[in-house]
Amino acid sequence: MNCQAHLYRGQDPKLLTRRWFFKDCAIGLGALALHQLFREAGFAAPESPTRPPVLADPLAPKQPHHAGKAKNVIFLFMAGAPSHLELFDYKPQLARFDGTLPPPELVKGYRAAFINPSSTFLGPKFKFARHGRCGAELSELLPNLAEVVDEIAIVKSMVTDAFNHAPAQIFMNTGSTQFGRPSMGAWITYGLGSESSDLPGFVVFSSGAKGPSGGNSNWGSGFLPTVYQGVQFRSGGEPVLYLSNPRGLDDSLQRRSLDALERLNRLRFEAIGDPEIATRINSFEMAYRMQSSAPELMDIAREPKHILELYGAEPGKASFANNCLLARRLVERGVRFVQLFHEAWDQHGNLVADLKKNCRDTDRACAALVKDLKQRGLLEETIVIWGGEFGRTPMVQGGNDGRDHHPNAFTLWLAGGGIKAGLTLGETDEFGFNAVKDRVHVHDLHATLLHLLGFDHTRLTFRFQGRDFRLTDVHGEIVEKLLA
Repeated sequence: MNCQAHLYRGQDPKLLTRRWFFKDCAIGLGALALHQLFREAGFAAPESPTRPPVLADPLAPKQPHHAGKAKNVIFLFMAGAPSHLELFDYKPQLARFDGTLPPPELVKGYRAAFINPSSTFLGPKFKFARHGRCGAELSELLPNLAEVVDEIAIVKSMVTDAFNHAPAQIFMNTGSTQFGRPSMGAWITYGLGSESSDLPGFVVFSSGAKGPSGGNSNWGSGFLPTVYQGVQFRSGGEPVLYLSNPRGLDDSLQRRSLDALERLNRLRFEAIGDPEIATRINSFEMAYRMQSSAPELMDIAREPKHILELYGAEPGKASFANNCLLARRLVERGVRFVQLFHEAWDQHGNLVADLKKNCRDTDRACAALVKDLKQRGLLEETIVIWGGEFGRTPMVQGGNDGRDHHPNAFTLWLAGGGIKAGLTLGETDEFGFNAVKDRVHVHDLHATLLHLLGFDHTRLTFRFQGRDFRLTDVHGEIVEKLLA
């Protein structure tokens, strides 16, 4: 029997299609191509004696493009947008012209979220002073940050593309104002994997009055495999929802069930090669290991008394301070990206009272995290970022005590991981309205962070719908002045 007769045996030759040829013929062109694609994406590994050749751990540590200064990130995200004018960017001229209308040329063409752009100026509400050897100027609301000011870099010239909370938060975290893109934490765990085998590579905490306006999209995986999305932990009660076994399921039965599921999933993966099956297998096994690792991690009562006092942490109580301490414990255990959301900074009115409370809740713990990481030798390999999604207007909202959303200028600070300590970068104009020197766009921040972690931001890509996507889209320049 010749080859053609063998192929057509038992089938109508007219029904044989090109799709059938690629899928089922012995040459296996489709399978070969698919296997190569999965190898490039990290889902297929060379054959080993202990595991099938088509499947590897998607969170296994990976090598970046070059040797990075940092290997972990802790992002302290102050959702709601802190006022740079009350915390970092003191403007004597704003105080001088308090209650007067801004110059017409300053607000020409300006779009605000709620207020009329011609609302009167509101002078800064708190005193400022210089601190540390670097002489950085900080508000009286940040006495603890003042103690570590020589360890941080303050960027006063941040700008963004969005002026409403949800799109601006998503933009800061994903590089896009639209839902559905991978978050920064997802990109980094996709590129670097994780050094923890018993905890997720990307962990999220949330504190404050409510969760972030952008919701889960701030830590989602978008079109990346879902194994790279953030896993939300709780600092009180059960650490991760639905992690505990139901009644009647002992460890032996659970292990046998997981083994059976893994065999079925592997068979399915070998048949169709869907990377989400690799995620499913990894998630089941990770959840099993986390049943012992997560409670141990969350038990901050094991920390020495002086460390608890340093942070202002209280075991058994949900708080931003507890979350900061947990962030340090996570990077110690090899977790790649930890993000703390604190939603309380949207001061359209009641600015003075609310900012005082916000800083009481966060300032001590943020400074403690920098101190603690440094004394343990972790700061040099961990980037700490503090900031929100945009700034606040120099003009008043809400009677005589509030500020509107403002994308043209805001401040954030960074520490560790190759960041130049003691630096103040950038300037705004005399009213704090526009960034006028060393302007840093959100895409530039992302490019710089990826560089410090060892990546060329233009090459950390993922092909989706026929196009190579990246965190910085088609933008982004490394901010060389930020580098140590």
